Amino acid sequence: MTENILKETMFIEQYCPIDNDEISFTRQQGSDFAKQVADDFNPLHNIEAKRFCIPGDLLFSVIIAKAGLHKEMSFNFSGMVNDNITLSFPSEINNSFDVVDDKDKTYLTVEASGEKTNCSALINALTKAYVDFSGHTFPDILVKLMAENNVMINPSRPMVMYQCMKISLERLDITSLSLQLAQTSLSIEGKRGDAWLEFDLISEGEVVGHGKKHMLLSGLREYCQDNVDAMVTQYKNSKADYNSTSS
Repeated sequence: MTENILKETMFIEQYCPIDNDEISFTRQQGSDFAKQVADDFNPLHNIEAKRFCIPGDLLFSVIIAKAGLHKEMSFNFSGMVNDNITLSFPSEINNSFDVVDDKDKTYLTVEASGEKTNCSALINALTKAYVDFSGHTFPDILVKLMAENNVMINPSRPMVMYQCMKISLERLDITSLSLQLAQTSLSIEGKRGDAWLEFDLISEGEVVGHGKKHMLLSGLREYCQDNVDAMVTQYKNSKADYNSTSS
């Protein structure tokens, strides 16, 4: 199977073209990916948001679709990507690659090692499984984690930033993949919190790999159930409004 045929079968191409080494994203593409793929209604991904941000999971998805999936990979984010910023994306990764704009500003550093595959079935399965998990971080996972640590993010300006993600696969000779949360932790320093979400990668009932996602929570203050309930309600209302207008 040629590289072109592999690319033609990539799921992510429904949301942006991946043929070019340089790619930019519109607000519509970023918002559609967040809401339709990740089920993520973070206000930063709303088209009209003043501080609009392209989902980090969209960047991750483009990279493995273009450059392939290695057994060991890490993705370290260093800047928020706005709409219409043109970024360089790798067609292959030799140890590491910096995703930069035309001013050479780095937004994401990717490190990769070990065996590699361009199998579209596996890459598509990993993309869908990870993005679905990642998109449900709030409220499904973070609310419980904040309650357990008696802290919460600022309800008037809820900021949760994607810092990094690592995956480690024991095998690449698979075509199906699901993801299961393994454990969570939150370390707090002043008004800053570092959340770690660890997960297992599973194929046909067998654990075939592991991963870890790191997120930064800013503006922390004492936990207040009423304020948290209001944030969750607003989040769910945004989702309901979107679904009613798009159906």
